[in-house]
Amino acid sequence: MKPKVVAIIQGRMSSSRLPGKILADIAGQPMLQRVFIRTSRSATVTETIFATTTDSTDNPVAEYCDFSGIPFTRGSQFDVLDRYYQTAKQAKADVVVRITADCPVTDPALIDDVVKTLLGESGNGNWESEFDFVANRLPPPWNRTYPIGLDVEACTFKVLNKAWKEANEPQHREHVMPYFYEGVELGSKVKGQKSNLRPLTFDLAQGLSPRGFRIALLHHTTDFGDYRWTVDTPEDLEFVRQVYARFDGRDDFTWMEVLDLVHDEPQLIQINASVKHKTLKDIDTRATGS
Repeated sequence: MKPKVVAIIQGRMSSSRLPGKILADIAGQPMLQRVFIRTSRSATVTETIFATTTDSTDNPVAEYCDFSGIPFTRGSQFDVLDRYYQTAKQAKADVVVRITADCPVTDPALIDDVVKTLLGESGNGNWESEFDFVANRLPPPWNRTYPIGLDVEACTFKVLNKAWKEANEPQHREHVMPYFYEGVELGSKVKGQKSNLRPLTFDLAQGLSPRGFRIALLHHTTDFGDYRWTVDTPEDLEFVRQVYARFDGRDDFTWMEVLDLVHDEPQLIQINASVKHKTLKDIDTRATGS
């Protein structure tokens, strides 16, 4: 039996830097709709669910999802790990993919790369994952090579359950999956598996974390890690709106097409070039009352 792969998109209205951004219009559709559609196109994902909070500020999110037919759950505002765990448990997920609602150019092909790496060769039989956690980016001190805004993380439900029970630091609960990879030393890169559909574009670094989790990190063969395609500020939103405008409001463009676009029109990169990216240590102080 093939594993059930559930992509969970986290999002809430009370963003600290750009409140209401997940319902912000991008070429005629709210951002959360753009992210949901693009995520759902992943060939390896069985089901896509939007996970928002029980806070009253997220009532419009729930109403939009209900109206639009987007499967959704509601959970803790600040304990995002619990929100993921409860959603994954309810969906009977074998594998959980973490996507954030502020990444409207997320690419289904990259989701497939991450999930296929996690499952290795076992995805079609009595499966057993090759890794416990796989991502195409990790926060500093690890180097990222994919643009900010294409982030994909995936883990088995088995280890998500373990993290849910054991993780107790604020960054573990808010950022969902750092419990797996904290302190890991990744070995030398090896070539990733070649896709039948497209040429090989990533290398793989792997290691065993201090807590015993098998970790793999995908590195793009060319480093584009300084490019910023996420939405956390008004400047970011303007950048993404300009990207969608260049594609006439379509949402089926690939990240490589966006790459070609910003190379052809380098002035687009300047729209949000001054924005500082948040780090793993940036915790929402509302969660701790500080």
